[in-house]
Amino acid sequence: MVPYEYYVALSGLLMVLGFIGVIVRKNIIAMLISTELMLNAVNVAFVAFDMKLHDVVGQVFVFFILTIAAAEAAIGLGLIMAIYRMKKDVDVEKLTELKG
Repeated sequence: MVPYEYYVALSGLLMVLGFIGVIVRKNIIAMLISTELMLNAVNVAFVAFDMKLHDVVGQVFVFFILTIAAAEAAIGLGLIMAIYRMKKDVDVEKLTELKG
């Protein structure tokens, strides 16, 4: 059996990679994928701590996070399609009209 510390380390690595992806990338789709990576990192951490504490609360939170991730992906892709139809580009640097 794999110790839970390995899962927590994997979760931390996925979180860092997702955070770097959101900060460094300028493409909205890559940023959306990086956000999904961070949400999955949280899921791995919840399952690891659930395994350590022998409690099912972490698994319940994983289902909530999966639901939120699915909604976020659907809304995000809808917004990206709408922006692409108007601008013909999904580069974040070129989207100045969204500033208030």
